[in-house]
Amino acid sequence: MAGRPLLRHGLVATVVLVTGLSGCGLAGLVPPNDDSTRLHQQAQAALTRWADAVAVAGGPSAFVPVGDLTAQVGDWEEPVGDNNKQALMAGLVEAAVSLPTERPPDGQLRWPDGSTDTVRLNSAQDALAGLKADATGSGCPTCVPLQITAARLTSGSVETSRGPVQAPVWEFTLKGTLVRLTRVAIGASVTVAPPPWDPNDSPVGISIDSASETPSGLELMVEFVGAPGPGDQACGADYTAEAVESSLAVVVIVTEHPNIGLGGCSAVGALRTAEVRLTAPLGTRAVLEVKQGLPVAVSLTR
Repeated sequence: MAGRPLLRHGLVATVVLVTGLSGCGLAGLVPPNDDSTRLHQQAQAALTRWADAVAVAGGPSAFVPVGDLTAQVGDWEEPVGDNNKQALMAGLVEAAVSLPTERPPDGQLRWPDGSTDTVRLNSAQDALAGLKADATGSGCPTCVPLQITAARLTSGSVETSRGPVQAPVWEFTLKGTLVRLTRVAIGASVTVAPPPWDPNDSPVGISIDSASETPSGLELMVEFVGAPGPGDQACGADYTAEAVESSLAVVVIVTEHPNIGLGGCSAVGALRTAEVRLTAPLGTRAVLEVKQGLPVAVSLTR
């Protein structure tokens, strides 16, 4: 199995509680309505980064992962937990044995509807290199590196822009723990890195968590965290959404229309939806959120 992802960009499963706010609307959760120009600039930049990522991958791919390509199976044992968690986040993972450098034969993606796609796989050594390169930690000079003692090619459920798929993964056994690490074994997947985070100039906008498309492919229903009720209620808001499109991806911009009446509220966030009309069917294009330009899962509305 693929295991539990280390980081997820998917659907926020719980509502958000923001304290210390007064008045109506959700300050801090939604952008002001005068950010239209900047939002469109972010959207165009996201489309450019996505086009570059597709080119690096060798062209459009059926496999567009959503979230982390690295996961772990099991929980760290107490004696090694603090060290191993920090070491993994810092990318301190080494091979204590010789890992295969040969690329395995092509593998298959198996979708829930029974369809399949053939994909090019990477070697165990390349998978380890990718795992280390994607490390999100800032370093851990006192950590003992994790030691890989074995690697095997298996399969597991991986979240993608088209929903979950059974995909080839490399599974790594580690010294001194029952926890195993997994890394998606697909060599030509489309992955994009968000721009560097600048706390003094952070991106604006509402990040969508997921999307569903109609059978025609011309409409999307996107889901996100927003105000707890509609705009005719205290602290409520209505939402509209638009698509900024290219031949490879769609960036969704969500705009809030808040109730501007006076009054206090607890500012409890809720899962909200908005409809988006496309100029052409979605097809194989990815759907991206506007703040970091990362892909979200898309399901089909029956």
